[in-house]
Amino acid sequence: MRITKYVALFAAVLALGALPAVAMAGGKSSSAPGHNKTTTTNSTPSSTPTTSPTKAYGKFCQSESKKHVAGQKGTPFSQCVTAAAHAAKSSKTSASAACKSESKKHVAGQKGTPFSQCVTAVAKLRAAS
Repeated sequence: MRITKYVALFAAVLALGALPAVAMAGGKSSSAPGHNKTTTTNSTPSSTPTTSPTKAYGKFCQSESKKHVAGQKGTPFSQCVTAAAHAAKSSKTSASAACKSESKKHVAGQKGTPFSQCVTAVAKLRAAS
């Protein structure tokens, strides 16, 4: 019973402490009545251009297996993401050349091989660009 009283008291203190910050966020002046102070804020919208493409290569490789294959360096998913990043940097690199480190053996429960899924992912990446 005593703990809930302290928790309620703590929440009330936090709410009262946040009240002035919320009031100031609206741009209103918290001056006394009768004092007509106006506050001006110079808020210009940020005009930072987003010229670089989003680097979400994992979105295109999400069909890849994330289980480690014996004898391979990394998982098929991580290899696909790396290959997609390399292919995105250079338009001269073909999809098959970017995915050459992928395994061409079938993984149980997966559609296609890691290599074919990687080539498809790179093609989707280039089509989205």
